[in-house]
Amino acid sequence: MNNCYVGSEIGQLHRVLIHRPGRSISHLTPSNCQDLLFDDVLSVEKAGEEHDVFADTLRGQGVEVLLLHNMLAETLDIPEAKNWLLETQISEYRFGQTFANDIRCFLADLPHLKLASMLIGGLSYADLPMKSSSMLQGINQPNDFIIKPLPNHLFTRDTSCWVYGGVSINPMAKEARQRETNHLRAIYRWHPTFAGQDFIKYFGDEVRSYDKSTIEGGDVLVIGKGTVLIGMSERTTPQGVEHLASSLFKHNQAKKIIAIELPKDRSCMHLDTVMTHMNVDTFSVYPEVVSKDVKCWSLTGDQSGRVDIKEEGYFVTAIEKALEVDKLNLITTGGDSFEAEREQWNDANNVLTVKPGVVIGYERNTYTNEKYDKAGITVLPIPGDELGRGRGGARCMSCPIERDGI
Repeated sequence: MNNCYVGSEIGQLHRVLIHRPGRSISHLTPSNCQDLLFDDVLSVEKAGEEHDVFADTLRGQGVEVLLLHNMLAETLDIPEAKNWLLETQISEYRFGQTFANDIRCFLADLPHLKLASMLIGGLSYADLPMKSSSMLQGINQPNDFIIKPLPNHLFTRDTSCWVYGGVSINPMAKEARQRETNHLRAIYRWHPTFAGQDFIKYFGDEVRSYDKSTIEGGDVLVIGKGTVLIGMSERTTPQGVEHLASSLFKHNQAKKIIAIELPKDRSCMHLDTVMTHMNVDTFSVYPEVVSKDVKCWSLTGDQSGRVDIKEEGYFVTAIEKALEVDKLNLITTGGDSFEAEREQWNDANNVLTVKPGVVIGYERNTYTNEKYDKAGITVLPIPGDELGRGRGGARCMSCPIERDGI
């Protein structure tokens, strides 16, 4: 029996994958955080505590919470998975034969929770207790990374996303995130939760260069009734959308993709930072970005994998048609234009719906939360003073694995 199915953005959430920040956040410094796609350094302890509140809020809503660090450690218990991950993440092309072999030998002896921590959290030359004959050790400084940390694993939404009866294991746009995908490939292939389950892998399961066909889960909204809404952002390309669409049609999992163009800037990194689905006919939107002149296309196809693309008019009309509702209720970011811009930056629009009309969001976004409340949306508030510095809210920090349709 396959329980891996996500039928909407708003149906009752049953199971979700999240990642508690730890070692990778402790490796963020003012000099490296920009390269690692963070705007700031976070307090490790405080971010962890805030994340625990998030996890407990989910559990309080009857949601089963899977933790990425534990899932990776349990995947490493399987010898084939461990060998594959060490060879893939510690490749000879990256480190040369000598050093790759030395690092693998060191890592292979670690307890698996510790090994998972190193793969996610990074390893510096100073952390290596051995002398290698490789030239790399002589060339690099003690604080240089052998394995760079992956602090963006915090945002489990992006690396893989479940769409109806399958998962897209996403080829990531930025070099700082590309190694995350291999962790998810291994988990979905070997972890007992997924191994032997009958689900589809739409896209991205092979280790290869996907070139410009990148896609990230923050841009993918499974709005239900066989439709998927995808934003083409800084990280998700039209080529990536077309590949995912083709696979969805081939496996008869979706009838239509609505693709909308977004500005390619940091404040609007993914579609879900400016728009999320909260109830059947209700979306939160940041109107400065999601406006009438946004370009929109519909993609349809058949089981041959063929994709037909047609430019559409106003994207809201396209969504209304797909959801079979007369009129969408769009709740805009709260406050005056200054407050709205601040709250959008702090992820006021990036809420995670746990069931129709009930969402988890940062408590700091008071103006927007008040508007949600007035519109009949219940906000379960979580602290986000530290977590929010990573530029991601509750939706970004969650990968639903099991969720009802509408």
